[in-house]
Amino acid sequence: MKAHDTIVPKDIDSGHTEHSGHDHGQCVQGALVTAEHLCVERGAQLTPIRQQVLTLIWESHKAVKAYELLDRLKPLQNAAKPATVYRALDFLIEQGLIHRVESLNAFIGCNSPAFQHEQLLLICNQCNEVEERSATQVMQALSQEIKSANFIVHSKAIEIHGICQKCASLNK
Repeated sequence: MKAHDTIVPKDIDSGHTEHSGHDHGQCVQGALVTAEHLCVERGAQLTPIRQQVLTLIWESHKAVKAYELLDRLKPLQNAAKPATVYRALDFLIEQGLIHRVESLNAFIGCNSPAFQHEQLLLICNQCNEVEERSATQVMQALSQEIKSANFIVHSKAIEIHGICQKCASLNK
């Protein structure tokens, strides 16, 4: 599978949210199909616990904290401990299936897990949803600045907090 052949879960970045009655089931199913395919292709093992953590993350477009995941995982996996969740999160990040939202110390599903990429995360302070955007021109300009500074980058993500379009329209 090549980067341009990526199976992208339906409606992930089409702006559908809980405000519009969006069915996250499609997002979950798409993310799981993509994850299974990519793990097989990469020789990585998507264990049942990793799959359950990924499912819990994709159940909404809101960033989810590790201990929230643990609370939601316990009814499914009685023996789940913090280390269980953190190991699953580390695997999912390593495989590019999720992103860490640093400013919230939380996690979201990745829209384009088939290839490594930089992201612009728009975080709504009102509904807590996070939208991943590619922002190609912004990232290219940032890369040029970084290159001119002779700075070695280990990872790059931009997180912007504000109010999403749907929440802004509800406040009018």
